Amino acid sequence: MGGFNNKDNLRPLAAAPDRRALLAAGLGGALTFGLGAGRALAASASNLTAVDIADGVTLIGGAGANVVAVRGPDGAVLVDGGVAENAAAVLDLALTRTKARKVDTLFNTSWRPEHTGANDLIGGQGGRIVAHENTKLWMGTEIWVRWEDRTYAPRAKAARPAKTFYASGSLPLDKETAEYGYLMQAHTDGDAYVFFRKANVLVCGGAVSNQGWPTIDWSTGGWIGSTGRAQTLNVIEIPTYGGMNGALQTLIGLADDKTIIVPGWGPVMTRADLKAQSAMYTTIADRLRDELYKGKGTSEVVAAGLTREFDARMGDPKQFTTLAFQSLWGHLTPDA
Repeated sequence: MGGFNNKDNLRPLAAAPDRRALLAAGLGGALTFGLGAGRALAASASNLTAVDIADGVTLIGGAGANVVAVRGPDGAVLVDGGVAENAAAVLDLALTRTKARKVDTLFNTSWRPEHTGANDLIGGQGGRIVAHENTKLWMGTEIWVRWEDRTYAPRAKAARPAKTFYASGSLPLDKETAEYGYLMQAHTDGDAYVFFRKANVLVCGGAVSNQGWPTIDWSTGGWIGSTGRAQTLNVIEIPTYGGMNGALQTLIGLADDKTIIVPGWGPVMTRADLKAQSAMYTTIADRLRDELYKGKGTSEVVAAGLTREFDARMGDPKQFTTLAFQSLWGHLTPDA
C-alpha cells in the first residue's frame, strides 16, 4: 500500500471527546444501517454513469452521491462510495474504469450513508478506509439524528475508517498525490476534501451540492456557518466563522480557475461556482440570523421565504431552511 504523510500534529477538536463519550455509552438495539432521509436513493444500479473528468480520474454518478475513482500503485483509490444498495455495482465499475484488481484505499468525506455505503464491501475485502477522526467516532457509535427522527446503528468494524487524521495529509499515487484535509463543521463535523493535485481535481463531498440544496446534519455537528457579519456579545464584536461557508472558503483557497471541482451531488463545478455559492449562503445566513434574533420559530422562518431568489435553481427550500436555521441555535448568541 502507498505510504501516508500526515500532518496530524494539531490537538483533537473540542467536539471529539463528546464522541468518545458516546463510544463508551451502551450501544443498544438500533435500526439497520441504510439511506438517510436527506438524499434520495439512486433508482437502480443500472443508472450508474462514468465519465473521465481528467487524465486518470473518473467520476461515477448515480450512486447516491458522487464517487471519484483513480488508479494508485496498489489498486484503485476511491473518494466516497455511494449508498450501500449500489456498492457492488460501484465497485465493479470503478475497477473496470481504473483497470485495477482491487480497491486499495477508500476516502470517506463524512459518516453519512450516502458517502459510506461501500465501506462494508471494500473494508471487508481488505481495502483501507481513510477519514477524519470525527467520522470514525460517529461510525463507531449509535447515532440518533434528531431531524430525521432516526437511529443509525454502529457500523461493523471492517466498515469503519482504519486511518484517520485531524488536520491534513497526503497519499502518493505514482505520478499523482491525493492531498486531503478537514473542512471542520460543514454538513457534519467530520467533513473532508480530497485534492488530486496534478490532475487539478478537488473532491468536496457533502459540504458542496450542485444538485439541489445540501443537507446540513446539525445532529452530528453541521451548520451553515459564517454570516458575513460579526455578532455582538457583551459589546465585543466576534466574527462568526466556520460551517458550510467556512468550508467553501477553504475550498476556494485550494482551487484555481482551472480546477475541476466535484461536489457531493450533481455535475462538476468551477471555482467561480463555489464563489457564487458562498455569496448565496452568506446572504441566507444573514437573513436566518436576523430571524433568530427576532425570536422567530422554525415554521415562521420557513414561511418567510428567505431563499426565494435561489429556489428556481436550487429547488424546494423547506428542508434546507429548517436545517440551516436550527443549525444556528448552538452557535449564535443574541445581541447583548
